[in-house]
Amino acid sequence: MNAQPTTDGYPAPDTDAAMVLGMAATAMPFARSREDQAERWLRILRLHGKAGAALQALGVSEGPLESAHHGEDPGHADRASEIAPDVIAKVTGDAIALASERGAHALGTTDVLLAVIRVYGSDFDRVLHAHGTDSDEVIERLGQQAGSARH
Repeated sequence: MNAQPTTDGYPAPDTDAAMVLGMAATAMPFARSREDQAERWLRILRLHGKAGAALQALGVSEGPLESAHHGEDPGHADRASEIAPDVIAKVTGDAIALASERGAHALGTTDVLLAVIRVYGSDFDRVLHAHGTDSDEVIERLGQQAGSARH
Protein backbone atom coordinates (compact mmCIF):
# COMPACT_ATOMS: atom_id res chain seq x y z
CA MET A 1 0.00 0.00 0.00
CA ASN A 2 1.43 3.36 -1.03
CA ALA A 3 1.25 6.34 1.26
CA GLN A 4 0.09 9.74 0.05
CA PRO A 5 2.59 12.60 0.23
CA THR A 6 2.35 14.59 3.43
CA THR A 7 0.88 18.08 3.41
CA ASP A 8 4.41 19.52 3.43
CA GLY A 9 5.12 17.82 0.08
CA TYR A 10 7.49 15.14 1.37
CA PRO A 11 6.79 11.46 0.81
CA ALA A 12 5.13 9.76 3.77
CA PRO A 13 6.32 6.31 4.83
CA ASP A 14 4.50 3.31 3.42
CA THR A 15 3.22 0.76 5.94
CA ASP A 16 6.45 -1.26 6.07
CA ALA A 17 8.69 1.79 6.40
CA ALA A 18 6.48 3.24 9.14
CA MET A 19 6.69 -0.07 11.02
CA VAL A 20 10.50 -0.19 10.64
CA LEU A 21 10.92 3.39 11.86
CA GLY A 22 8.57 2.80 14.79
CA MET A 23 10.34 -0.38 15.89
CA ALA A 24 13.73 1.30 15.52
CA ALA A 25 12.57 4.22 17.67
CA THR A 26 11.65 1.70 20.35
CA ALA A 27 14.89 -0.32 20.04
CA MET A 28 17.55 2.41 19.80
CA PRO A 29 17.39 3.64 23.41
CA PHE A 30 18.62 0.19 24.50
CA ALA A 31 21.68 0.17 22.21
CA ARG A 32 25.09 0.53 23.85
CA SER A 33 27.00 1.74 20.78
CA ARG A 34 26.58 2.87 17.18
CA GLU A 35 27.43 -0.65 16.06
CA ASP A 36 24.77 -2.03 18.41
CA GLN A 37 22.32 0.43 16.85
CA ALA A 38 23.38 -0.70 13.37
CA GLU A 39 22.78 -4.34 14.37
CA ARG A 40 19.30 -3.43 15.61
CA TRP A 41 18.50 -1.64 12.33
CA LEU A 42 19.63 -4.69 10.35
CA ARG A 43 17.54 -7.11 12.41
CA ILE A 44 14.46 -4.94 11.91
CA LEU A 45 15.04 -4.20 8.23
CA ARG A 46 15.68 -7.82 7.22
CA LEU A 47 12.09 -8.69 8.14
CA HIS A 48 10.17 -5.95 6.35
CA GLY A 49 9.37 -4.78 2.85
CA LYS A 50 11.63 -4.71 -0.17
CA ALA A 51 14.70 -4.10 1.98
CA GLY A 52 13.94 -7.30 3.88
CA ALA A 53 13.52 -9.25 0.64
CA ALA A 54 16.87 -7.95 -0.63
CA LEU A 55 18.70 -8.71 2.62
CA GLN A 56 17.22 -12.20 2.84
CA ALA A 57 18.08 -12.87 -0.83
CA LEU A 58 21.69 -12.04 0.08
CA GLY A 59 21.55 -14.61 2.87
CA VAL A 60 21.60 -12.12 5.75
CA SER A 61 20.73 -14.21 8.78
CA GLU A 62 19.05 -13.30 12.06
CA GLY A 63 22.29 -13.63 13.99
CA PRO A 64 25.78 -12.62 12.88
CA LEU A 65 28.01 -15.29 11.36
CA GLU A 66 30.96 -13.73 13.20
CA SER A 67 31.61 -10.92 15.62
CA ALA A 68 31.31 -7.46 14.09
CA HIS A 69 34.13 -6.36 16.42
CA HIS A 70 36.73 -8.72 14.91
CA GLY A 71 40.19 -7.20 15.18
CA GLU A 72 39.06 -3.99 16.89
CA ASP A 73 39.63 -2.43 20.26
CA PRO A 74 37.18 -4.36 22.49
CA GLY A 75 36.22 -1.16 24.32
CA HIS A 76 35.13 0.42 21.02
CA ALA A 77 31.76 -1.33 20.97
CA ASP A 78 30.73 -0.11 24.41
CA ARG A 79 31.35 3.62 24.09
CA ALA A 80 27.93 5.10 24.76
CA SER A 81 29.22 8.57 23.88
CA GLU A 82 29.31 7.50 20.21
CA ILE A 83 25.52 7.12 20.09
CA ALA A 84 23.75 9.95 18.31
CA PRO A 85 20.62 10.81 20.31
CA ASP A 86 18.69 11.90 17.21
CA VAL A 87 19.54 8.94 14.99
CA ILE A 88 15.89 8.15 14.16
CA ALA A 89 15.37 11.72 12.95
CA LYS A 90 18.64 11.60 10.97
CA VAL A 91 17.81 8.29 9.27
CA THR A 92 14.23 9.42 8.58
CA GLY A 93 15.43 12.73 7.12
CA ASP A 94 17.96 11.01 4.88
CA ALA A 95 15.37 8.43 3.79
CA ILE A 96 12.89 11.21 2.92
CA ALA A 97 15.60 12.96 0.90
CA LEU A 98 16.39 9.73 -0.98
CA ALA A 99 12.71 9.08 -1.73
CA SER A 100 12.23 12.69 -2.85
CA GLU A 101 15.29 12.50 -5.14
CA ARG A 102 13.80 9.54 -6.96
CA GLY A 103 10.40 11.23 -7.18
CA ALA A 104 8.64 8.66 -5.00
CA HIS A 105 5.19 9.27 -3.58
CA ALA A 106 6.02 7.07 -0.58
CA LEU A 107 9.04 6.41 1.59
CA GLY A 108 9.90 2.71 1.47
CA THR A 109 12.10 0.33 3.41
CA THR A 110 14.75 0.56 0.69
CA ASP A 111 15.00 4.30 1.37
CA VAL A 112 15.38 3.55 5.08
CA LEU A 113 18.06 0.90 4.42
CA LEU A 114 20.04 3.23 2.15
CA ALA A 115 19.75 5.99 4.76
CA VAL A 116 21.03 3.61 7.47
CA ILE A 117 24.00 2.74 5.23
CA ARG A 118 24.68 6.46 4.78
CA VAL A 119 24.25 7.44 8.45
CA TYR A 120 26.19 4.55 10.02
CA GLY A 121 28.91 4.15 7.38
CA SER A 122 31.69 1.82 8.51
CA ASP A 123 29.77 0.73 11.61
CA PHE A 124 26.99 -0.66 9.41
CA ASP A 125 29.56 -2.17 7.03
CA ARG A 126 31.08 -4.12 9.94
CA VAL A 127 27.63 -5.39 10.94
CA LEU A 128 26.82 -6.38 7.35
CA HIS A 129 30.19 -8.16 7.07
CA ALA A 130 29.42 -10.12 10.23
CA HIS A 131 26.19 -11.24 8.51
CA GLY A 132 28.00 -12.29 5.32
CA THR A 133 27.56 -9.31 2.99
CA ASP A 134 28.58 -5.68 2.52
CA SER A 135 27.07 -2.33 1.55
CA ASP A 136 28.11 -2.63 -2.09
CA GLU A 137 26.38 -5.98 -2.44
CA VAL A 138 23.25 -4.66 -0.71
CA ILE A 139 23.11 -1.56 -2.94
CA GLU A 140 23.62 -3.72 -6.03
CA ARG A 141 20.79 -6.04 -4.95
CA LEU A 142 18.47 -3.10 -4.32
CA GLY A 143 19.31 -1.81 -7.82
CA GLN A 144 18.50 -5.21 -9.32
CA GLN A 145 15.15 -5.21 -7.51
CA ALA A 146 14.35 -1.74 -8.81
CA GLY A 147 15.34 -2.77 -12.34
CA SER A 148 13.19 -5.90 -12.27
CA ALA A 149 10.24 -3.96 -10.87
CA ARG A 150 10.28 -1.66 -13.89
CA HIS A 151 9.81 -4.51 -16.36
